[in-house]
Amino acid sequence: MTNPPLIKMHGITKRFGKVLANDRANFSLQHGEIHAIVGENGAGKSTLMKILYGLYQPNDGEIYLRDELVRIDSPRIAIKLGIGMVQQHFTLIPALTALKNIVLAKEPHRFKTLLDTATAHRSITALAEQLGFHLDLNAKVESLPIGGQQYAEILKALYHGAEILILDEPTAVLAPQEVTGLFDCLHGLKAEGKSVILITHKLGEVMTVADTITVMRRGKSVASLRRSETDIAELSELMIGKKPFNGLKTQKVPDRSGPPMLHLEDVTLRAKNGRALLDGIDLDVFAGEIVGIAGVEGNGQSELIEVITGLQKSDSGTITLNDASIANRSPAEIRRKRVVHLPADRHRHGISLNDRVDENLILGSHNQPPFCRHGLLRRKAAHQFADDVIEKYEIRAGGVNLPIRTLSGGNQQKVVVARELESDPELIIAAHPTRGLDINAAQFVHQQLIDARNRSKGILLISADLEELLSLSDRVAVIYNGRIGGVLRPSETDETQLGALMLG
Repeated sequence: MTNPPLIKMHGITKRFGKVLANDRANFSLQHGEIHAIVGENGAGKSTLMKILYGLYQPNDGEIYLRDELVRIDSPRIAIKLGIGMVQQHFTLIPALTALKNIVLAKEPHRFKTLLDTATAHRSITALAEQLGFHLDLNAKVESLPIGGQQYAEILKALYHGAEILILDEPTAVLAPQEVTGLFDCLHGLKAEGKSVILITHKLGEVMTVADTITVMRRGKSVASLRRSETDIAELSELMIGKKPFNGLKTQKVPDRSGPPMLHLEDVTLRAKNGRALLDGIDLDVFAGEIVGIAGVEGNGQSELIEVITGLQKSDSGTITLNDASIANRSPAEIRRKRVVHLPADRHRHGISLNDRVDENLILGSHNQPPFCRHGLLRRKAAHQFADDVIEKYEIRAGGVNLPIRTLSGGNQQKVVVARELESDPELIIAAHPTRGLDINAAQFVHQQLIDARNRSKGILLISADLEELLSLSDRVAVIYNGRIGGVLRPSETDETQLGALMLG
């Protein structure tokens, strides 16, 4: 006899204006299982789980916990019911330390009044070690790299006693060894009787770690399968409703006979305490070449991007673009030289959440023809451009006049990628460009990058997805502790070797 589900969501419908995010969706979670939810961007995966966590209220449908009908009006109620969620976009307070964020609303006390920081530090450190996470608990969240922020979110959910843990794209910023460590931890949680819901676009991970897989398409749950009864090909077809296109167009062999387009020599950047964030970086990117950067988050990738794009000033060294110095120039000056930046954190650096979709699609060009005349925005031109780009990049939006916050995370990412690539750049700084994208969307972005490379554009690709780096890059540079530890050709290395170099 089959055990009754721990969680049962039945007939869940959720509308955002004209957008039907969930369409009578069903989902069941068994006690002590790892259950993956897969689907294209905008399929309704995150919305369904945000309803379970109390962030959204359904327009219709029912939720049962241990066969009892429940109403989850807020995350506070969800936490009381033992449901924790690590969202794709983090919910930490930047000005507080990682430790204070983790214990917030569950602070340990001595004598009922005094905050027992030492006890909290010891217990969370032990939990972090169990997970294999390296996190400075005393650092402010605003100073942590994205990977560190994700560690803090996972630790927070577990510290607050989650028996059902929802993870939205949890491996997006982890090295292969760290992914293995996380999955070991998930299996450990499962052995302890906890249940895990994993939202991911990485079907290889799904086939590694999940017990059950639910596929969503256009707001509906179209299948729920045991891992042993399916494969990646079937899951891909269920996700998109047809057999996926496989393979990228042939890449050209880069010509490095001339001078590099981008040249960095002995670039150094130090923190306020004197620690070297970038320690003598030497790096070249030639026209018609994709150079990948591999490294565990926090080893200098973010700082490298910031000094190239003008977001931070280097302490010393040379940075030239087509033989002209761009060291310590402003971001606006560098952008005028046709350098574009696909940022790792789209919410902080890529989009304006409360502005319209069409306004976000012309950011950076909004004060130039054809979008501006005599200082006035030409709304019709912006609208037409947005319609064309939405069709080309298959962006799912209820309308170009809606705030971009109404789009799914993956579709927000498509907006950023489309805007930057449509500006005809010379140099593309792409940081995690397919993070949160489904198979089709990621492959589309990959093809766009290859096409740009074949038009003699220079591309610096920073990614935590080693498969992406190895398949797209002409050369891969490994960064560790702010230094380039080696530059390898993809044909002469593999993910295991890269992962070992990334960890020093």
